Amino acid sequence: MALIRWTQPSLTDIFDNLFDKEFGTMHKVNCGCMAATNIIEKKDSFVLELALPGMQKEDFKINLENNILTISSEKEYEKTEEESNYTRREFSYGAFSRSFTLPRTIDSEKINAEYKNGIMEIVMPKKQEAVNLTKEIKIA
Repeated sequence: MALIRWTQPSLTDIFDNLFDKEFGTMHKVNCGCMAATNIIEKKDSFVLELALPGMQKEDFKINLENNILTISSEKEYEKTEEESNYTRREFSYGAFSRSFTLPRTIDSEKINAEYKNGIMEIVMPKKQEAVNLTKEIKIA
């Protein structure tokens, strides 16, 4: 079974890395532009585990369209400091999107997701006929 990974390229990381080397690291919140993913195949399901620390479950959107499962998030962070006679504001924007082409053996009606301790776990049960695909054939 082959899950195909598709990610949207981000120039934000390139510029952040360039400016961090030149001007030192600024205080920012990284939303994780590339979520590290484990794909586990079990007898009756596939499990996607995505490392997405520092977020809340409300920050995510999970969509399934034409057998393409997309996990995405967009979040804007704002930090305001008031000192003496001026106000300094720092904005940071984080976004990511990961898409996976699912095999037709997945029962899309039974997919469920859970976010706990920085890990998004998506369980995708196989259709019953896909689970029973292996059988022993007797020789006549």
